[in-house]
Amino acid sequence: MRKKLKVLTALLISTVTAISMFGCGNAKTNEGKVTVRLNEVTRSVFYAPMYVAMSEGFFEENGIEIDLQTGQGVYIHLR
Repeated sequence: MRKKLKVLTALLISTVTAISMFGCGNAKTNEGKVTVRLNEVTRSVFYAPMYVAMSEGFFEENGIEIDLQTGQGVYIHLR
């Protein structure tokens, strides 16, 4: 019984590894640019990694155009 469990576990780990390797391929099916609209409530240090990626051109390298907008927060009072 223990041997079957070990074989089954090894098979499961191998299958998950193979799926993750092939599922995350670098094939570009859409050659055009994709525009992503981001609406942030306020400029904040929490968005720093995104600002750095935008300024370094990481999004453009991957065919993503960022439309960054600063919106207004909305307060909803529920009774």
